[in-house]
Amino acid sequence: MEPQPTPTAESATALKARIKQAYLEYVQRKGAPPASVFKLTHKLGLPEQDFYRFYANFEGIDREIWADFGRDARTVAAQEPVWEQYGSREKLLGFYYTLLELLKRNRSYALQSLRRSLHSMPGLTPRVLDDFRQEFEVFVGEILREGRRTEEVASRPLLQDQYPRAFWQQMLFVLGFFAKDDTVDFARTDAAVEKAVTLSFDLVGRNTLDSAADFIRFLVRR
Repeated sequence: MEPQPTPTAESATALKARIKQAYLEYVQRKGAPPASVFKLTHKLGLPEQDFYRFYANFEGIDREIWADFGRDARTVAAQEPVWEQYGSREKLLGFYYTLLELLKRNRSYALQSLRRSLHSMPGLTPRVLDDFRQEFEVFVGEILREGRRTEEVASRPLLQDQYPRAFWQQMLFVLGFFAKDDTVDFARTDAAVEKAVTLSFDLVGRNTLDSAADFIRFLVRR
């Protein structure tokens, strides 16, 4: 038997996208992942081995879909004409609201995935959010560094390296709130985001504790 030609990069990319989209649509329609990889690939008219060229299991697709949500939200938010004029707080709010709009458009998948993963690991980061978390923490770290340059964020050398992890806990809170929100168009989640971001920037911005620390340093130097 003659060897089969190696698929081109374009055809491999298209095939991977088709498998991912079919999985997403299946979960949206059925409210749960397919019973097996074979069932999904059979429906697509593909050999099962084509799935395993790109993913080890369905959880691998879930991780990629959530990473896509985060990337798409950052890209769309940054396309706003006023993005470059935003401060750190406004940029984080813009990201959150854009992400929520993406999740609303894919609500059947997002809600099923969140309720399944957050319920199984309360308080911890589910594996399906691992890639999303890593890229989110890099993004938050960047906008907080911008905030320190503009003095919107206080410089606290002993604490500031831990801020991205703290903001990730805020993201988990927002996603959990979204998954439980039963108001029309997730109105309470929008309000929760506003309050959570306002509180977080009150904490990382200059406040009474920073003024007290400055005063103590002044006295010590004297």
